[in-house]
Amino acid sequence: MGRRKFTPEFKLEAVKLVRERGMTASQAARDLGLHVNVLQRWLKDAKQHGAQASPGQGRMRPDDAEVARLRRELAKTKAERDILKKAIGYFAKEPK
Repeated sequence: MGRRKFTPEFKLEAVKLVRERGMTASQAARDLGLHVNVLQRWLKDAKQHGAQASPGQGRMRPDDAEVARLRRELAKTKAERDILKKAIGYFAKEPK
């Protein structure tokens, strides 16, 4: 049995059960057939990111996408720097 996937709408409704209707996280999780830790993670995510929480399968929040882009750019820049360091070392050697 594989990992279950939930839509962003389902996650929002589960969070609303706890926040707006006053259910406990454990009761809401039991009613929805979830583990309480999953619902608590969704609650924490919703509290931290508000409307940007749980964007869906394969999609990133704008902040996370920017961080990923910057990490890729940094890795590329480091590789270019390392290549230049090697080139300087190669050309700095005196011929025999």
